[in-house]
Amino acid sequence: MFRFALLVGAIAVGMIFASPAVAQEDSTVERVDRALDALMLWYSDETGLWETTNWWNAANALYVVIDAAMRTGSDRYDAAIATTFAQSQFDQFLNEFYDDEGWWALTWIHAFDLTGEARYLDMAKVIFEDMTTGWDEVCGGGIWWKKDRQYKNAIPNSLFMLTAAKLYNRTDDYVYLDWAQRDWAWFQASDMINELNLVNDGLEDCANNRGITWTYNQGVLIGALVELYAANDDMALIEQATAIADASITLIIEDGVLREPCELAFNCGADGPQFKGVFMRHLRSLYDVTGHVRYRDFITLNADTLWDKARNDADQIGLRWGARHDRADAARQTSALDALLVAVR
Repeated sequence: MFRFALLVGAIAVGMIFASPAVAQEDSTVERVDRALDALMLWYSDETGLWETTNWWNAANALYVVIDAAMRTGSDRYDAAIATTFAQSQFDQFLNEFYDDEGWWALTWIHAFDLTGEARYLDMAKVIFEDMTTGWDEVCGGGIWWKKDRQYKNAIPNSLFMLTAAKLYNRTDDYVYLDWAQRDWAWFQASDMINELNLVNDGLEDCANNRGITWTYNQGVLIGALVELYAANDDMALIEQATAIADASITLIIEDGVLREPCELAFNCGADGPQFKGVFMRHLRSLYDVTGHVRYRDFITLNADTLWDKARNDADQIGLRWGARHDRADAARQTSALDALLVAVR
């Protein structure tokens, strides 16, 4: 299928990230190994989760563990994948938030890609099926953020579209492709992509609420568009993803380095520190398709800057990638690892 050609192209294009001129002790892989070791100090074998952070963040933490195995070839923490699956699957990774469910579905698809074990893909299918129950015709469609059905917004719908497209690309089941295309048609009509080509947070009275343009809202939609392009070869999807990416790396930056809007107030809570890494993860997927040098340079700049400026002596990385380390937790570390990982290969 087309997705395999996309993967081969990604590897070929990505080779330019690694340079023999980089000293071994500070190579892209060495940085990932050290940052990953720091992240795993918060991992609990008893719960299969990460201390210092929340449920949805744990899905992203496991995602970077899987991604590290893929990008570096290391199998040091492979056991964590099975442990988390075994410890947490009693509730099938479902809760009252549809976006939380989307993060776990994507992580188990990633685990399937790494291991080939069908149980992980099957779990993603179960989670996605529950996500479909969040769809109704209020505001013309889309899924809700939470099962109390009070708010329709960008992140659950981008995750829904991305999960559906990924499931289609791994199963050839057109039910998933139909959901992905249906959700994208709704997203386009929702007006959540503003005149600057940035994604606002959600809807109020079925209109763009002009909410904060969080970096992860940009990133997940970019990833969803790239994945849907792998399914249907519609170049308009890449054009839209490129418009969002270009706006993001022009407008949501400080001295050329990605910043979260909440950093300006020095208050990103428990969730905000996770967002930037998600953006970097999906910017890399767009680079793998387009080969645009500006994305490569942006990825390299951010990875180098956070390692040089935001890291403490324990290889823990802070909230602001271009500033001195503030404090450590698993969300900050996972976000930074996303950025470090996409600079590999």
